[in-house]
Amino acid sequence: MDVAGHAALVTGGGSGMGAETARALAQAGARVAVLDVNMDGASEIAAETGGIALECDVADGPSGEAAVAAAREAHGPARILVNCAGVGTPGRIVSRTGPLPLEDYVRVVNINLVGTFNLMRLAAAGMTGLDPVNESGERGVIINTASVAAYDGQVGQPAYASSKGGVVALTLPAARELAQFGVRVLTIAPGLVETPMLRALPPEIQKSLGDSVPFPRRLARPDEFSRLVMHIIDNTILNGETIRMDGAVRLAPR
Repeated sequence: MDVAGHAALVTGGGSGMGAETARALAQAGARVAVLDVNMDGASEIAAETGGIALECDVADGPSGEAAVAAAREAHGPARILVNCAGVGTPGRIVSRTGPLPLEDYVRVVNINLVGTFNLMRLAAAGMTGLDPVNESGERGVIINTASVAAYDGQVGQPAYASSKGGVVALTLPAARELAQFGVRVLTIAPGLVETPMLRALPPEIQKSLGDSVPFPRRLARPDEFSRLVMHIIDNTILNGETIRMDGAVRLAPR
């Protein structure tokens, strides 16, 4: 799909991989709506890309519905959704203080998995009735963000790993269901990415993390994520797959 002139939604677009994705889409000519709970970051990226910033709690049904409706009113129905919103709050199942508070687990799953599904269902509902944009009959594409933790979850990551595992498991059934409408669904599973959270770590820890990657021996960059997003959008045969973006890293138990 050629993104030029089409509307796009990017959740978590106020920072990190979401911000780079918003920039790449806008540079290619898309009309971008930046959805985030952090309105300062979203507004900054929207101003930079000529898009709009919309406050959105992806885990909340009415909040998602309002954001998608506002984006549609401003830009028309979206043909592209990139779900980047997520949290990685750590916590052991049982720690020295006792069992992990259930609300901590639920919060991570709600944002990472339920939030992904929430925006998927809303964006897909708008895509299915659109006219095809190419000879393949394509109407839209949805790209979700998982993590290598879905496969290599570490100690202290039960909520994060299981939420991202759910995103991986959602990919194929969603792609199969939406295929009849010409809507593709894919997921990217990044490894160790140079996000604001990792950049806040001491340089020696950042280097140690980068050195754990077989090749290239460094952290991935957010723009490498956005370049993969753009390739997925362009390459219509890609569908129903989760693509690891990790330099062949496999996370150790700890």
